[in-house]
Amino acid sequence: MSEYIPRDLIKINEPMKDHTSFKAGGCADFFIVPENSTQLIELVQFLKESQVPYYIMGNGSNLLVRDKGFRGVIIQIYRNMSDVKIDGEEVWAEAGILLSSLSNKIMNSHLTGFEFASGIPGTLGGAIYMNAGAYGGEMKQVLVSADVVDEDGKIITLTNEELKLGYRSSILQQKKYIVLSAKLKLQEGDIDEIKARINYLTEQRKAKQPLELPSAGSTFKRPEGYYAGKLIMDAGLRGYSIGDAQVSEKHCGFVVNKGNASAGDIIKLIHHIQNTVKEKFGVFMEPEVRIIGEE
Repeated sequence: MSEYIPRDLIKINEPMKDHTSFKAGGCADFFIVPENSTQLIELVQFLKESQVPYYIMGNGSNLLVRDKGFRGVIIQIYRNMSDVKIDGEEVWAEAGILLSSLSNKIMNSHLTGFEFASGIPGTLGGAIYMNAGAYGGEMKQVLVSADVVDEDGKIITLTNEELKLGYRSSILQQKKYIVLSAKLKLQEGDIDEIKARINYLTEQRKAKQPLELPSAGSTFKRPEGYYAGKLIMDAGLRGYSIGDAQVSEKHCGFVVNKGNASAGDIIKLIHHIQNTVKEKFGVFMEPEVRIIGEE
């Protein structure tokens, strides 16, 4: 791999609890943060040709690696790939930029429409992959197109429509495409109003979400016709724990790590919630968090 990636960028047996917001889980055989898109594409092509398993991650805010770890290479698109260019109402940004940082740059350019994303703890690439959203906004509303690497290693541009963005879903989840960058379209706004909206949403999050403890945000997707947190609360699971994994007492839609939860504790709790809610209400709870690694 060192012919594609400088040796000092390759970490061996890297603890993934250091790179995920749950602060739990095992080690990756190899962990690499490419410096640019060329390195990323060459590395992925090499791994495919060598038949080495790999997984692409962003900020790790929606990921859990099982305790036995990941056999293969975890590639993080983050930090190094975070350039931004703003021209009028159009924004171009690389996939590795944090949504909070991008939101700040957009605000300082007096552009509105991206306030909903200011507190989402992920990268732009991850947000497109999941069609992330909050407080009535979602990526689908502001995304024009994304440059992605297809399964043949070619860079192609997919429009908003071609990305097939749905509730926490996109075509990227069906095909092994990797987001490199994206173009957004926003509107001119009043910077004081934009700041006020971001501050309001920040206060809402602080008041309603257990931000003081490690988690992966909303653990489950919203079942059609229901609210995940209310179902879990009505099932009597507020505060229910397995080891140090707990249903948050502040917001039942969040599973949190009270201290030293293992990935196994978190997964067992997720399964217990699924089984209990299914038994009581006949509703299947689909996890929003992605779980990878050796079972």
